[in-house]
Amino acid sequence: MTAQREWYEKDYYKILGVSDTATAKEITKAYRKLARESHPDANPGNDAAENRFKEISAAYDVVGDDAKRKEYDEVRRLGPAGGFGPGGFGPGGFGGGGQPGGFNFNVGAEGLGDVLGGMFGRGGRGRGASAGAGPQRGEDLEASLTLDFVDAAHGLTTTLYLTSDAQCSTCHGSGAKPGTNPRTCSQCGGRGVVDDNQGFFSFSTPCRVCQGRGVVIDAPCPTCRGNGVEKRPREVKVRLPAGVADGQRIRLKGRGGPGRNGGPAGDLMVECRVQPHKLFGRDGSNLTLRVPVTFAEAALGSEIDVPTLDGQRVTLRLKHGTQTGSRHRVKGKGIETAKHTGDLIVTVDVHVPHSLTDEQTRAIEALAAATTVSPRAHLLQNIQPQNGREA
Repeated sequence: MTAQREWYEKDYYKILGVSDTATAKEITKAYRKLARESHPDANPGNDAAENRFKEISAAYDVVGDDAKRKEYDEVRRLGPAGGFGPGGFGPGGFGGGGQPGGFNFNVGAEGLGDVLGGMFGRGGRGRGASAGAGPQRGEDLEASLTLDFVDAAHGLTTTLYLTSDAQCSTCHGSGAKPGTNPRTCSQCGGRGVVDDNQGFFSFSTPCRVCQGRGVVIDAPCPTCRGNGVEKRPREVKVRLPAGVADGQRIRLKGRGGPGRNGGPAGDLMVECRVQPHKLFGRDGSNLTLRVPVTFAEAALGSEIDVPTLDGQRVTLRLKHGTQTGSRHRVKGKGIETAKHTGDLIVTVDVHVPHSLTDEQTRAIEALAAATTVSPRAHLLQNIQPQNGREA
C-alpha cells in the first residue's frame, strides 16, 4: 500500500475522537457513533454534515484496518507531523531512533526516500527526478472579439490579429543559430537537474550549467537569442458556432503560447463581446421583440406583421382584448444552434397617440360615452366614507 499525502496532514485519531493507542474495538465504537450523528440520511441538505461523514469514513478506512493503521502510524512518525515537528527541521525533528518525534532508522534508505519524495515532490535516492528538461506546455493566452448581434446569432468564421509569443521563425523553436544544433548538457546528462546526495536523502536542483533546459546552445539564434520564441504579430482563424452569447469564452486548442522543449502549445481563450441590436433582444436561444399596436388592434383583434432576425416577416394574430405587456410566441424564429432552435417572443405595447384629429377625438368621445363600466370599480369597493363624506 502506498502512503497518501493526507496521511501527513490529517490526524485520523483526532477526527474519530480516540487516542493513537486505542484498541480496534474502541475505534469501531467511536466510528459508528459519529457516523450515525453525521450520516446524510439523518441530515438531509446539510453539506457540513455530509462533509463530516466523508471525513469520518476516510479516517476509519485507514485506522480501522490493521495493515493500513500500521503503515499510517509509521508514516506519521516519519512525516511532518512526527519526524519534522510543526515548523520543519526543528525540535522534534531529527532525533534518535525510537524517541518521540525522532526517525526510526530501521526504515531502509529507499523507503525513506519515498517518504521524503512524497513530502517535497521529488524523487528518492536512485530515482530520476520528476522535474527537469522534459517537454513544457505553452502558456494559455487571452483575446477579446467584438461581434455584431446577427453574426453572433448565426455564427461565423473570422480572423483574430494578435501580437504574442510564437515559435521563432528563424530557428523553428530550437534556440540555436541556423546550421547548428543544441548539444546535450554534460553536467546533468540532459535531465535538467542534478542530484545532491545527503546520505539517506537525494535532493534534485535545477542544473546551473543549462539552467534546467537539459541542453546547451553554443551559438544562439540571432532572432530569439536562444529562447526559441519571438514576439510577433500573427493571425488566428476563429470559427464561432451559432448562438454565441455576450461574455462567452471560446477555447481554441493549441493556438496559445508555444511549448518548450518539444512540449505542446497552450490554448487561446477568446472572450466574445456581442453588440446590442436596435430591435431585438435575447433570452438564451429565444429572441425578444417589443411591438407597438393601436388600441383598436388590441381591443378588436387583428393580424400584424412583425420582423425576424433574418430580414423576413411573419404574421402574428392578436385576439380581441389583447392587453398591453402581453407576450406572444412565434415558434422557430429564434436562434438556431446545432442542438436547439429558439422562438421569437413578441411583447405587445398598446400605443396611445400624443395628438388626435377631430374625427379621432369624436370617435373616442363616442366610445367613452358608450362605456358604462369603470375598469377601476374594484378599487373603490372597500373604501369607507370618512367624516360623513364619500372618499
